[in-house]
Amino acid sequence: MAEDVKKCMVNLAEYITKIAEEIDPESVNRFLKILTAALANKRKILVVGAGRSGLVAKAFAMRLMHLGFNVYVVGETITPSIGEGDVLIAVSGSGSTQVVISVASAAKSVKATVVAITSFEDSPLAKMSDHVVKIPGRTKIAAETDYFARQVLGIYEPIAPLGTLFEDAALLFFDGVIVALMNILGLEEKDLKEKHANIEFV
Repeated sequence: MAEDVKKCMVNLAEYITKIAEEIDPESVNRFLKILTAALANKRKILVVGAGRSGLVAKAFAMRLMHLGFNVYVVGETITPSIGEGDVLIAVSGSGSTQVVISVASAAKSVKATVVAITSFEDSPLAKMSDHVVKIPGRTKIAAETDYFARQVLGIYEPIAPLGTLFEDAALLFFDGVIVALMNILGLEEKDLKEKHANIEFV
């Protein structure tokens, strides 16, 4: 029902507000430096993720393209090889998604810089990465499924299922990164619109 939709939206917004305060600012600053260095040195940036995390990665890649970055999505037919000095941004809440780990391993083997966006700093993906941005997410599924019972019991797990919290938080984190890059690069919305697609499906 509509009330469930509203409750979930409010619940997620509250969690993401809390998460925004928990993300380490130094890790964000280093991520921004990695991105701006790639732009300055004309290096490629590749993004990878599976499932909904992959969709979030694609959304970020689109905005990077609007900012003038040389960016590609792993798995697309026009994606070139990655090489030394290029950057791979690997998005996985668990940090243990096998396809993402395989791509990160391949990138490391050619001396590309791997950045992990994950909830787990001790995950296989994080351990092999050159830099990690921890986006806190849901770490367990609550045994008590009733929303109000969970509130009374102090079980503040989000109402939304599976990896939703990480995926939503990662999407908003990336949107924040885009705004920060706009400020660093001195770009405005009109500059992004110049690179926005003008041939689209009707």
